[in-house]
Amino acid sequence: MSKNNSNAIVFQAKIYILNINKLLKGMKSEVLADFIYFNNKRIIITTNKAVVTSDLNVMEKCIKKLFNLNDIMSSCLP
Repeated sequence: MSKNNSNAIVFQAKIYILNINKLLKGMKSEVLADFIYFNNKRIIITTNKAVVTSDLNVMEKCIKKLFNLNDIMSSCLP
């Protein structure tokens, strides 16, 4: 991920959280994204509850769409 992409995440995190939560709400998930953190070429999204694979897929698609990224390896649970 380039430095420009990482800076965009940091400066516009509120917008991305709102978009992710809107998509999660649309699929009637009880999970809400609370915070986005960028660290060592990774995007870490904290949530209010443990997530399931479908929630991870929604978050991953949202981030890829917002930043036009194709180089996200895969989403994972901690």
